[in-house]
Amino acid sequence: MSVRPTQSPQRSGLILSGGGARAAYQVGVLLELAAMRRVRCNQTRNPFDVICGTSSGAINASALACGSDQFDQTLNTLANVWENFHVNQVYRSDVLDMVRSGARWLSLITLGWTIRAQNMRPKSLLDNTPLANLLSANIDFSRLPQLLAQGHLQALAITASNYSSGEHVTFYQSGRDIPPWVRNQRMSMHCEIGHQHLLASSGIPFLFPAARLEGPDGVAWFGDGAMRQSAPISPAIHLGAEKILAIGVGRIYEPRHSAPVDASDYPSMASIAGVALSSIFLDALPVDIERLERVNKMLQLIPPEDRSGSGLKPIDLLVISPSERLDDIALRHAAHLPATVQKLLHILGSSPKKGSGQSGAFISYLLFESTYTQELIALGRSDARAKADEIHRFFNWC
Repeated sequence: MSVRPTQSPQRSGLILSGGGARAAYQVGVLLELAAMRRVRCNQTRNPFDVICGTSSGAINASALACGSDQFDQTLNTLANVWENFHVNQVYRSDVLDMVRSGARWLSLITLGWTIRAQNMRPKSLLDNTPLANLLSANIDFSRLPQLLAQGHLQALAITASNYSSGEHVTFYQSGRDIPPWVRNQRMSMHCEIGHQHLLASSGIPFLFPAARLEGPDGVAWFGDGAMRQSAPISPAIHLGAEKILAIGVGRIYEPRHSAPVDASDYPSMASIAGVALSSIFLDALPVDIERLERVNKMLQLIPPEDRSGSGLKPIDLLVISPSERLDDIALRHAAHLPATVQKLLHILGSSPKKGSGQSGAFISYLLFESTYTQELIALGRSDARAKADEIHRFFNWC
């Protein structure tokens, strides 16, 4: 195994946001980026010094980090998983498990005042045990310390939310000494990252269970890292990135609906859940991008010699996000979900045959089916090609 060449003075960072099955889009962007680089520069080494991920983006980030010495090969393996995905690889969808889960929720609603046994209380709507098995089989965290020591990567960061304190925590592992940081309602912790961190970071609230982790203030239960994530770009900057590629899973500049919306019926549970999940997964990144752009403009007005002692410096940022609404794409493929999941969606008010509005958003997070993920990968590649000139300038490729 060869040692990675000396780093460029400007460290590059990758930010992968969360969004359930939507994270397939990120793989498409990265596949096209790798193809561009092979044609332009014939390079195959990992182009990112710092990799940060949240929720399902944390899974992609960890896979790339733990295979950073063979970036293109690792990326192809990751793409193969996404291109052949089925729901039963992420959560249990067979009749017995869905009935068991439904019975627990029904019992809680109808007989909750009589239920005193802790093990009778449902922890989540879905059982993500298959995801735990998938992560164990495909991501080898034991390789990470050696890869960091050899310089194939400088840092990996995974975010999760502490259900006890409500604080947002970034867990990071680095090859050099980086002091932890503390900000309002968010903090960090240096540790050895493992599969439990991924299960915590991707634990969509109510849908998937929380995971127990050693946090900055002791052992606690952690859930999806997108919750209360007010500054998704911040971890990469704290870990030394000076230019950052951020791949979102929602349209950054979402146009306002011009057509009138039918508000005659009360919104379904699926529609409300779709709005809630979109606010968790999609809103923070655009706001942080605007904040960073304002800071960059402000710093440009200050002479370099005056800001040299402040520690502030402009960050080169490239953002790639879907050019189409992933909610609409999800509705086209919702019929491929298992019958049990379709029945659950119907009960919640979102039928794949009649899905519309925000119910499509809810479906888009759970649709771990190959027809959907393959279209998202293709869209990611197409959107990356549309930004080819910006990508080449960002990486300074030949």
